[in-house]
Amino acid sequence: MPSFIDQLGRTITLHNNPQRIISLVPSQTELLFALGLEAEVVGITKFCIHPDAWFRSKTRIGGTKDIHPAIIDSLHPDLIIANKEENRQDQILALAARYPVWISDINTLPGALDMIRAIGDLTGKGPRAAQLAAEIDKRFIALPGPSSQSVARPRAAYFIWRKPWMVAGGDTFIHDMLQRCGFDNIFHNQPRYPSITLETLSDRHCDLVLLSSEPYPFKRAHIDELQAVLPHAAIILVDGELFSWYGSRLLDAPAYFQGLADSLSK
Repeated sequence: MPSFIDQLGRTITLHNNPQRIISLVPSQTELLFALGLEAEVVGITKFCIHPDAWFRSKTRIGGTKDIHPAIIDSLHPDLIIANKEENRQDQILALAARYPVWISDINTLPGALDMIRAIGDLTGKGPRAAQLAAEIDKRFIALPGPSSQSVARPRAAYFIWRKPWMVAGGDTFIHDMLQRCGFDNIFHNQPRYPSITLETLSDRHCDLVLLSSEPYPFKRAHIDELQAVLPHAAIILVDGELFSWYGSRLLDAPAYFQGLADSLSK
């Protein structure tokens, strides 16, 4: 029986290619779709909105942090795919006592590419996953690097929440995407998603604020609120999925980042 090591160093054993997969992570659900696992995926979360056809047809097992074990049991999974940050440890450990659970832990693009290839190997879609990972890598490599930029890199803050105000710190996947986009994260020296005061933005000489579309649905009204604190900063709404989803959606991220950088340089 083949064994596989997840991104936490745990080993799981599968009897064969899984035929009843449950995904507890939206971006990884979309990846499973890209790998052609329509028949094999039997359960997803209520936040797995892509693809729309799966969101409307697949059994929903609860949220990423409030799964319903009884529904999962009824689906008889032979593989559950989870994530260290997006899912609750106690719930995942309880599932792992009954089912093979493969857990990702992703803070960088290389980690995301490793995950894509690993899930391909898990599900019998290794060549397809390797091709997908190679194409994503190729598109990111084509992005202009910091050394090729003739202007100073914007000092940026990426907001994920309001009340309290929360931003992306330096050990997050979002931070890695900000760097690749050509922005310097002014909260790079803080872990995870710290709560901040708006006055901190001025103290750190922030000149670019990115308001994410998720998990908090920032709108244009919030731009005015922040502009009062930072009258000279650029404050824009951005597609949170393209900064934080680490599956097949990464194919679209480089072009989006390039367009964002180009719009700010005008």
